[in-house]
Amino acid sequence: MSDPRRPLRILALANQKGGVGKTTTAINLGTALAAIGETVLVIDLDPQGNASTGLGIDRRSREISTYHVMAGEASLAQAVVPTAVPRLSVAPSTMDLLGLELEMASLPDRAHRLRGVLRDIHTNPATQNVSYILIDCPPSLNLLTINALAAADAVLVPLQCEFFALEGLSQLLRTVDQVKTALNPRLEIQGVVLTMYDPRNNLSTQVEADVRGFLGDKVYGTTIPRNVRVSEAPSHGKPVLLYDLKCAGAQAYLRLASEVIQREGRMPPPAAAA
Repeated sequence: MSDPRRPLRILALANQKGGVGKTTTAINLGTALAAIGETVLVIDLDPQGNASTGLGIDRRSREISTYHVMAGEASLAQAVVPTAVPRLSVAPSTMDLLGLELEMASLPDRAHRLRGVLRDIHTNPATQNVSYILIDCPPSLNLLTINALAAADAVLVPLQCEFFALEGLSQLLRTVDQVKTALNPRLEIQGVVLTMYDPRNNLSTQVEADVRGFLGDKVYGTTIPRNVRVSEAPSHGKPVLLYDLKCAGAQAYLRLASEVIQREGRMPPPAAAA
């Protein structure tokens, strides 16, 4: 049975802009949480399926995907596959998800399909010990993202250090407020993580100052640096913590995982405390 001290937490990783490090953060934060003792499930809701690929799941082996789960054709447990990282599994996605929004458009529960899927997660041996679910959302505010926000406890926002960062962030925050009002009163912003950060670049430091001035302590202290090893890792089907544990990017994700847990006031998991 799942450890009663490790209540399930569901975090949606969302940003309607592409190329901000959202999937990279899902892969590597999930790996880092698993490395410090959490049991983690990544749910890939992006039709591109990059989180699944980055965790080493070949496209040809995705016979049951999040499409089948969301369409009611399979259970979540049937879709879940282990990764090379102990305590980290993934429910992979396929391009079939592209058509799901149209298929669900007329369903009365279209915004709560994922919430219904997750309701019984602790009753199945394949998922009963999970303490963190990370949902990798598509780079748009579509019905898949709304499902993730309606099912999540909190939102984690990866934000690239670029000129238009705050403009996109404001739109996402408005959507979060709307979902909180209409669909999910418990939803909150867990935090904003600055990605592709280069302290030698004046733009990075200016964006950091602007975002911290706008959101204060909602912005994580940890920043994720621009790092070639982080960029290389997905082509090998590995999180950067497996590809090069000592690189700056891997160490940053370990710090971020610790900060995520600390923000929630959670005790270190037994495996990490031993």
